[in-house]
Amino acid sequence: MATTSSLESLQTEEQRRVLDTVSQVRKCGLDSVLSLPQIVVCGDQSSGKSSLLEALTEIPFPRNDNLCTRFATEISLRREPESSLTIRIIPAHSRPQEEQNRLQLFSEVITDFEDLPAVMDKAMRNWGSPRGPAPSQRTRLAPQLTLVDIPGLIQTSTRGVSEANVALVAEITDSYIKQPRTICLAVVSATNDAANQPILSRVRKFDPHGERTLGVITKPDRLPSGSASESKFLELARNEDVFFKLGWHVIKNRKFEETAFSIDERNLVEKTFFATSNFKALPREDVGIDALRVKLSTLLFDHVKKELPRLQEDLESALTVSQEALHHLGDSGVTFEECRAFLSDFNVQCYRVCEAGLNGNYEHDYFKGANQADDFSLQNKDTIARIRAAIQYANIKFAEDFRAKAHKFRFCFNQHHAASNADPMATAPPAEKSLRVDQTPSEAQMSPVSSSSVRRQDLARRVVKPLPARKLLTRSNQDPPTSQASPDAPSDLRPQNLPKSEAMEWVKRVLLRSRGTELVGNFNPHVVAELFWEQSERWDMMAREHVELVSSLCRQFVSDLVSEMAPDDLQSRIQSSLVQDALRKRRESGLDELEKLLVDRKEFPINYNHYYTDNIHKKRQHKIKAEIEKHFRAVPHEAQVRYHEGDELDVPATFRGVLQSWADTVTPDMEDFSCEETLDCLLAIYKVQQKTFIANVTTQVIERHIARGLQDIFSPMVLVGMSDEKVLKLVSEPSATNRQRVFLIDRIRKLEDGQEIFRGVMDL
Repeated sequence: MATTSSLESLQTEEQRRVLDTVSQVRKCGLDSVLSLPQIVVCGDQSSGKSSLLEALTEIPFPRNDNLCTRFATEISLRREPESSLTIRIIPAHSRPQEEQNRLQLFSEVITDFEDLPAVMDKAMRNWGSPRGPAPSQRTRLAPQLTLVDIPGLIQTSTRGVSEANVALVAEITDSYIKQPRTICLAVVSATNDAANQPILSRVRKFDPHGERTLGVITKPDRLPSGSASESKFLELARNEDVFFKLGWHVIKNRKFEETAFSIDERNLVEKTFFATSNFKALPREDVGIDALRVKLSTLLFDHVKKELPRLQEDLESALTVSQEALHHLGDSGVTFEECRAFLSDFNVQCYRVCEAGLNGNYEHDYFKGANQADDFSLQNKDTIARIRAAIQYANIKFAEDFRAKAHKFRFCFNQHHAASNADPMATAPPAEKSLRVDQTPSEAQMSPVSSSSVRRQDLARRVVKPLPARKLLTRSNQDPPTSQASPDAPSDLRPQNLPKSEAMEWVKRVLLRSRGTELVGNFNPHVVAELFWEQSERWDMMAREHVELVSSLCRQFVSDLVSEMAPDDLQSRIQSSLVQDALRKRRESGLDELEKLLVDRKEFPINYNHYYTDNIHKKRQHKIKAEIEKHFRAVPHEAQVRYHEGDELDVPATFRGVLQSWADTVTPDMEDFSCEETLDCLLAIYKVQQKTFIANVTTQVIERHIARGLQDIFSPMVLVGMSDEKVLKLVSEPSATNRQRVFLIDRIRKLEDGQEIFRGVMDL
């Protein structure tokens, strides 16, 4: 197959060196990643594109006056020791793999351009008729290409051309002309008004300033001489109507009756037309196929050479990305020894990081990704990476919330229980703290000197006001008492505020149901247990939520660690084989331990801690002190005045009066006495049990079962009992990853070859 003079015009020695660079990059399969310099012939259906390309390259591309081309034909022109042309099919990636493999097997080599139409017909029959569904799958027939003839735009569906075909052709056209390094030969036919040809608006969409578009007018011989339409196309050819920076060019295609003409005969007819028609007014460099060939030769070379530096940058970037992707795949791990060595190294790294995190040693690079400006939050990945800090934070929050919200009732007592105010279960409303039993707020604001009514009171007549009648409280109360809780607490965890009267009724109800053989005035010890069970009924829920929270933190910590350390394709297998089962067992073990603690809560409280008796003793002391202070304030005012003026005061007599007043106010109701004693015991034992429970949950459950030994999931000893088959199954890469590895290795090799070619070309 002789190389034509036309092809020689397109490819000088220097041009071949430049274009070979692009060809090498194209071989790497990067045309879908990089925008490669190329000439694309685009236009509307049957606008003469194939004829233009045939005249330009003197290669007989398939064309039909009644049928448009519906596949892209790409050509790569390069110098080889032997002249030949190889035709192959590049199937679309959307086709099934088996069909891709079958189509890729097609390859034909010819030594004469005249055989090209027959070979291309054979290729079309291989994938299916152009009228069939295959073109809609975007199959491309590709002799090695730098010049591209893409399907002509179809304006409407007809018989044999579906709406899917119309959309497909438009998609193919856009995919080529939108590439920023593509020179568009926008072909318009003189047989149709240019304004009615969609290719012009389509190239404007992707090349709005016309910087990389060269307009080509075909079939000018079809215009009546001297007509308005001829004048309009002459104006277009002079770049006065639709402006393109690269200008316009006019060629004459072969007519149907000239189909048998040789290339020389075709060129002679064209020269005659441009010498005798009104188009002779155009510059010689803007008409005829020979002038177009020279123009494109210079244009393509300048365009490619200008783009080479940026193309080299893109190639370097693609090489870096490919190398990083290959590195992220890790070692291939083909043999048992390689797989075991990889897994052992992986386990050691994870073990060290996990152990450091649990011990609070954050010197490893894994812990240094956190931004110190970020808030410390258990939803933050960087926070969870420092797992010991996260667990400590969760435990402290659990203890605070437990002390504030785990009790069912908050008791609101009067002044004689003011000492219990530090206990979140026992508070004294400010409006009541300074009031005597029979004192109103207005009386409390009066000066002691003006309060003569107080001086005249008979201490012996002072008694505690009777309790109002209220509904008794039980575990199954339908309507809980009205209360106001802290706005910080969730609505479902707000303790119910109980005034002393309602608290006494609650205790009295349980006392009545639990009456045994004890003397009246005493209480059954089991009453305290029943009250405690109801008061602590929220412990189960809050403790389980905390265990689940810490378990999820550890699970997220391990998952993030595996994601950071393991290749992408191994992460799911390591999670399922090594991590998930171990984490599940640790969680279940922690919940089992918690259940034992919760069972203990539902038993009768057992206490050997003196803190309980200390609390009881302090409560009684504070009650006595509060009562004495209250009655001391009731000493006749004259005695207080004399004392302050320095007169002698009969101290023994005064205190006898105070003590007598206090004795007279002690309620004789033994049930009330039992209720108060029972309530004091409840408050004391609750505080003791609460402290013990918080300590047990954080140490026996969280630390012993959830946190401690978390690094043992990655212990090197795990591999000792693992069979070679299991190690190979766990670590060896799947077939898809292996194919990806082979692809990346081949791609990197070709890109590195391209680097060498670039270095040579850039010296031109």
